[in-house]
Amino acid sequence: MTLSEKINQDLTTALKARDELRLSTLRMVKAALKNREIEHRRPLEEAEAQQVLSTLIKQREDAMTQFQAGGRPELAAKEKAEKELIEAYLPQAASPETVEATVRAVIAETGASSVKDMGTVMKASMARFQAAGERVDGKLVSETVKRLLQ
Repeated sequence: MTLSEKINQDLTTALKARDELRLSTLRMVKAALKNREIEHRRPLEEAEAQQVLSTLIKQREDAMTQFQAGGRPELAAKEKAEKELIEAYLPQAASPETVEATVRAVIAETGASSVKDMGTVMKASMARFQAAGERVDGKLVSETVKRLLQ
C-alpha cells in the first residue's frame, strides 16, 4: 500500500471516528501531496511523498518554536501533535549515533581533513542516508560534519 493510499484510508477512519485533530492533519497532508503531484504533473514516487511529509514536519517544528517564543503554548501543543501524527507515516529517523558513525565512515572514505571538505562529506553522507532509506535531519548531519572536521 502506497503512502497516499494509507493516508486516504486513515482519513476515512478519522472521519468515521470524528477525530478532529487527525482529520484536519490528514486533510492537510493529502492536500500537500496533491499539490506536489500537480506541480510534477504525474503521481508521486514514494521518496517524493516522504520528502513532502518531511517538509510538513519541518514546518510544524518551526511553528512550534515561534508559538513558544510568542507565549502561545496551546498552539505549540497543537503543532506538536500534528508533527507526531505526520511522523507516524515516515520511516524512523536515524539516531544521532547512527549519523555520527555514518559521517565518520564517509570522512574516512573521502579522506576529508578540514572544514573546506564539508560540502563533499555532506553530499556523500546525505546520499548514503537516502540510499539506505533512512530519514535524517540535514541540520544534525551538518552539525556532526562540522564538529568532526574541526
